Amino acid sequence: MTGARVPLRTKLAYGLGAIAYGIKDNGYSVFLLLFYNQAVGLPASSVGFVIGLALVFDAFVDPIIGHLSDRTHTRWGRRHPWLYASALPIALTWAMLWHPPEGTGQTILGYLLIVAILTRAAIATNEVPSLAMAPELTRDYHERTLVLRYRFLFGWAGGLGMLMAAYGYFLAPPIGSLSGPLARNGYGWFGVAGATVMAVAVLISAIGTHRLLAHPPARRIESKQLSATLGDIRDTLSNRAFLLLMLAGLFGYTNQGIGFAISNYNLSFVWQFAPVQFLIYSVALFAGVVLTFLLVGPLAHAMGKKRAAAMLTVLGATVNMAPYALRLAGRFPEPGSPNLLPVFLAFVAIGTAMGVGAMILGASMMSDVVEASEERTGRREEGLFFAGALFMQKCSGGVGIFVTGLILSAAQFPAKARPGAVPEPVIDHYTSYFIAVTMTLATAAALTFLRFPFGKAEHDARLAKLAVAADESGAVS
Repeated sequence: MTGARVPLRTKLAYGLGAIAYGIKDNGYSVFLLLFYNQAVGLPASSVGFVIGLALVFDAFVDPIIGHLSDRTHTRWGRRHPWLYASALPIALTWAMLWHPPEGTGQTILGYLLIVAILTRAAIATNEVPSLAMAPELTRDYHERTLVLRYRFLFGWAGGLGMLMAAYGYFLAPPIGSLSGPLARNGYGWFGVAGATVMAVAVLISAIGTHRLLAHPPARRIESKQLSATLGDIRDTLSNRAFLLLMLAGLFGYTNQGIGFAISNYNLSFVWQFAPVQFLIYSVALFAGVVLTFLLVGPLAHAMGKKRAAAMLTVLGATVNMAPYALRLAGRFPEPGSPNLLPVFLAFVAIGTAMGVGAMILGASMMSDVVEASEERTGRREEGLFFAGALFMQKCSGGVGIFVTGLILSAAQFPAKARPGAVPEPVIDHYTSYFIAVTMTLATAAALTFLRFPFGKAEHDARLAKLAVAADESGAVS
């Protein structure tokens, strides 16, 4: 573990591993509900319910993986055996997700449930140990933000890269045919291509961080009886700072899940963009990620992590919702207007930059919680904390898809609809619900961030105290 700067090559290798999660998260959020609802023809509420139901299993799988990862003791360290072993299961389950069998609606829903559970578990065997390496790379308060921004950059690059490939190639329709994302053709190859990229990214990241991190930990966490182990897990996860970040993340990532799941509906039916404009939209999203990559570090230095995260959360939601509110007020360019795309994409890029910046700061604060827990319990359990964080993200994404299904149902949005053919009152009700839910969740997330109990001064004092305790322990031994 380093105290300050992390080499650039290590940051790049560490960030590269997030491509797999980015592809999974983007595919789940943007296409999964749309694919099984509009392309396969299942009711949106049923698909959302099944995807949400798969999260029940994550409540058990993620903490187990985090707990076992903390206690893995090999010559390759605690995390790397998990990283290498995860590549093949990730690829297989992801490809299966986009190849549902023929059959009744109940058969396909059952298949979706099983494969969704397997996909989430496979991703967790990589993402939990990988995220847990962040506090191991550096203890420096601000360097952690700079390290984690690479993970977000590559995660979004992976997800948006596949999004652009989907819009520009896999789901690009022949001239005159049904709009690509609404048709079933192409999703199978989209799944195969994503599976290949995910496996390669995971392996390259593991190899790239192997030299620095793949070594036995300085202190081994001994296994205990089940009752004592459960007690330790409960004690660790009862940390107040951790619980506040989990709650803030639940609100914030649910908003992201809704935004992704609903994006194809917005682009197709609210703004009536052509497929080539979907591709430009994904470029605007990534432009926002690059913008926050450059600005989040200085902003955290100037304001502190929790205040910056709260501000970015509210401003990001406000900017993202502005086009829909202005449309309802009759003050935004209408579909077909030459001004619509550039104006809309400007809002998208700025809103995305703010929203992703808040997420980076939340992940950086989660790394700081590790030492707060170590001071209280005497144990470093990065895997367990980030298992909780990952479960929260997956839960929020699933809840976001489920809430999107509810928004569509409440607005009586028709299945297998065609752009331009949905009645205007339906579009108005649908966007009104979207705005109300988004702003409520953003406000709740910001207020929760502000309750986070410590900042840089407290973190530095804690590190000094832990260093003294470690020196005294070494002297005694």
